[in-house]
Amino acid sequence: MAGAFAIGASCFLLAPFPGFAGLVGDRADAITFFVGSIFFTTGGGLQSAIAWPGRRTGSKGSAAWWAAIVQSAGTLFFNRSTFSALETAVSAAEYNRLVWRPDALGSICFLVSGAIAYAASRRHGWRPARGGSGWWQPAVNLLGCIFFGIAALAGRVVPATGSVVSLAACNLNTSLGAACFLACALGTLAALRRAPGAGEAESPPGARKRAASSR
Repeated sequence: MAGAFAIGASCFLLAPFPGFAGLVGDRADAITFFVGSIFFTTGGGLQSAIAWPGRRTGSKGSAAWWAAIVQSAGTLFFNRSTFSALETAVSAAEYNRLVWRPDALGSICFLVSGAIAYAASRRHGWRPARGGSGWWQPAVNLLGCIFFGIAALAGRVVPATGSVVSLAACNLNTSLGAACFLACALGTLAALRRAPGAGEAESPPGARKRAASSR
């Protein structure tokens, strides 16, 4: 799960850079986004499967399940938007309908998912409570969701001009959101490697529990 999120986040971190698009071409750049969305969907599906057994074990188990399933729905919207972007020019009249709307809906799902996960995490008021493995991840994950939401707003095409609201803001916030997701994924992988018995054939229940509560 964490590996899939790490690969997907790496694609979304790299693809918005103008230098990358100039190096590989616009179509290859769009394919990078689409491939990243597929890995996000894979990670979301695995996260949902991990959270499924504990969905009725209390408030934290329920929150982990809802955060995972809502995020998975968001990744499907990103699948659609990134696939549509392969063939839809920014200046085309149908761009907002085919690309921006699914992207905006995906960002909304991510925001809801991030808020659910953060609300269920250990906090002192609005601030995350320090201590324990991955204590910072729900906050960083929510921050990444906010960046993706800003990117979606900045990526809307203005009908009168046929250009996005702010391409620079869209690209910057996409990369920042991806960086947050990548940090959480790498943090989960590091925690699993440190966990006792992580290399054994049977995964310890503690490792599965940690994975269900973070990305």
